[in-house]
Amino acid sequence: MDLHLRGKRALVTGASQGIGEGIAKTLASEGVDLVLTARSADNLDRVRGEIAGISGVAVEILPLDVTEAGACERLAAETGDIDILVNNAGVIPGGDLFDIDEDRWRAGWELKVFGYINLCRQIYPKLKARGGGVIVNIIGNAGEALDPQYICGSTGNASLMAFTRTLGGNSLADNVRVVGINPGPVNTDRIYSLLKKLAKTRFGDENRYTELEAMYPLGRPAHVGEIADLVAFLASDRSGYTSGTIFTVDGGIASRRSIV
Repeated sequence: MDLHLRGKRALVTGASQGIGEGIAKTLASEGVDLVLTARSADNLDRVRGEIAGISGVAVEILPLDVTEAGACERLAAETGDIDILVNNAGVIPGGDLFDIDEDRWRAGWELKVFGYINLCRQIYPKLKARGGGVIVNIIGNAGEALDPQYICGSTGNASLMAFTRTLGGNSLADNVRVVGINPGPVNTDRIYSLLKKLAKTRFGDENRYTELEAMYPLGRPAHVGEIADLVAFLASDRSGYTSGTIFTVDGGIASRRSIV
């Protein structure tokens, strides 16, 4: 299926590893020129080099921390014209209400929750002025599968779900589409680090993480490509009537609303 993305230009945040890196490579394979940002200049340069080896698209990198004052304004100014924004930066810390003090809570939200909001505030008017575009927010299924041991993340993700629906509900009036994706566990370094920590706590042996992995639907986390391919489709005109909604990719985890 031709997604009609060739020649488009996308800004991907958190693009130096994991899901963001996968999204960047998938968009490049569809002919999308890229602007990639994250805090790690070295990792961004690596991703740029790998994309250059498999694709002829243009790739710019802009290393920065979106929590710094004026960073979102700078990013919008230096990016120039784009057609697609993928908000993906940020990891919110785990723990219950009493594990996460105010400073850690605010720091987690500053990067992900307010980072997404502030960048949308900067990019949306540019998309509107150019005649349209797409914003894809990578959120997380903890906004649906509420977890008291991830209270900061569940609350933040639920906030971003509401933000995405609210902004995207009327955005087609400006020919701008705003959608969200809620990944569940994804086969990145982060998920295996979390599984090993949990195995250490539960079994006293981090090497037993595979027993926990086997409990996921299909006995595995999602592949990065299963998230990235959905981003490409949602960013394309094949999904031109889609806005103000969230797509959950977690193998059904958030839908297990059962007491057993």
